[in-house]
Amino acid sequence: MINYKVLKISTNVVNKRFFSTTFLKSEQLKCAIVGSGPAAFYTAIHLIKNTKHDIKVDMFEKLPCPFGLVRFGVAPDHPEVKNVLHKFDAFALSEPKFNFYGNVTIGKDISLSDLQEAYNFTVLAYGSEKDNELYIKNEHSKNVFSARAFVGWYNGHPEFFNLNPDLSNVREVSIIGMGNVSLDCARLLLSPPSALENTDITKHAFEVLRNSKVERVRILGRRGPMEVAFTSKELREMDSIPNLKFKTDLALLKNALEDSKNSLLLSKDRPRKRLLENLNKFFKKNMEGSSKKTFQIDFLKSPKEVILNEDGSLHSLKVEKNELCENGKVEGTNIFEEIRSDMIIKSVGYKSVALEGLPFNEKKGFVPNFSGRVVDANSTVIAGLYVSGWLKRGPTGVIASTMFDANETAGAILKDLEESPQKLDQAKTGFEAISKRLNVKRIVTFTDWKKIEKHEFDEGIKVGKVREKLSNIDEMLRICDKL
Repeated sequence: MINYKVLKISTNVVNKRFFSTTFLKSEQLKCAIVGSGPAAFYTAIHLIKNTKHDIKVDMFEKLPCPFGLVRFGVAPDHPEVKNVLHKFDAFALSEPKFNFYGNVTIGKDISLSDLQEAYNFTVLAYGSEKDNELYIKNEHSKNVFSARAFVGWYNGHPEFFNLNPDLSNVREVSIIGMGNVSLDCARLLLSPPSALENTDITKHAFEVLRNSKVERVRILGRRGPMEVAFTSKELREMDSIPNLKFKTDLALLKNALEDSKNSLLLSKDRPRKRLLENLNKFFKKNMEGSSKKTFQIDFLKSPKEVILNEDGSLHSLKVEKNELCENGKVEGTNIFEEIRSDMIIKSVGYKSVALEGLPFNEKKGFVPNFSGRVVDANSTVIAGLYVSGWLKRGPTGVIASTMFDANETAGAILKDLEESPQKLDQAKTGFEAISKRLNVKRIVTFTDWKKIEKHEFDEGIKVGKVREKLSNIDEMLRICDKL
């Protein structure tokens, strides 16, 4: 049962209607959104564009640059996925009721409770900022990276600018996990430099990849072909890499396609059937060849330990072979294997972190909520506090699903406005109140961001690229003050 923490006012319908039509029209409502990725922007757009109410949205981002994983998570050779930025950009530049405040960290420069006090509504959409762990020995050793760190490094995330993977001595790479991010990492490691040189990949990452000696990339998953999480599109892109050899257990693939227990499932899941058929086709077609570069998928293997040399350098990954059970799950066989690895990438998912005072489900990795309304341990809705995106549902889904999710959260806010106007018992001053408490030497506005972006475009033109991304925050701030 959902209860609402709201201030009591008369339940007389006439009084409610009077309150709604007079107060809401005379007072501008203030909404704070924490985060600036797709979930944040879609929520802001829906709130401002789809209501009769006068709502002003202030968006807070800890980095000087907006757009979250569209900027820092999408592979540089997937520019079409970034087209959504045109929509966000046009909205931010043309909407007078929207403000962007970058270089502001909630929980450090200002507290969540401060936002709740200053704004009628607070929407948390800051995504997932940590990595899931394998909990195996030596997993934090040199040349063992999370996919979040590796992707952030080649996409110019300031947090990972100094990651500096040395690929000049790396020939064997093991990637743990079978999602699209795993294939993104594999594709960039195996693609010829010419496929990346005109993209927005960072200069430092391109130089490292250009001098890479990587010859084999293995994708490892603890389950079988039926459970792979990457898509046919990502697989086709691997097949487009010239002279790439493919290796896997073809017998296991064939059994998965022909197994009578799978036939009913595959008949109802055409995309998965096509994926298995493509796996079978691509790996059969590319088993032979003279190329030194190999893409390999190892099914039914669970990581157990990172093996180090005596000098502490990476030697191999110890895995346990699994077997499929009748219930579709897997069990270890107590048979182990060491896979030679010069570098390991852990692509086993992200997790969100909670701000102080925010209810959080540690096991599932998201904020408990009811259609975006944050609820406490007693399933009681906390008035005025909402979540959107991965913080709302966990780190899954693509940009399209994020849009629907954000619209649901915005819809919940607008519905609460209509059904519970008593929540708006007083006017809020929004950023006016926040600005008096902020301890930030330089707030970055959207106009400032456009200066940074112009610099990136200009530098990109000089070298024949889309843009030359900046990864250093101090440099970004200097450009804001310089131009």
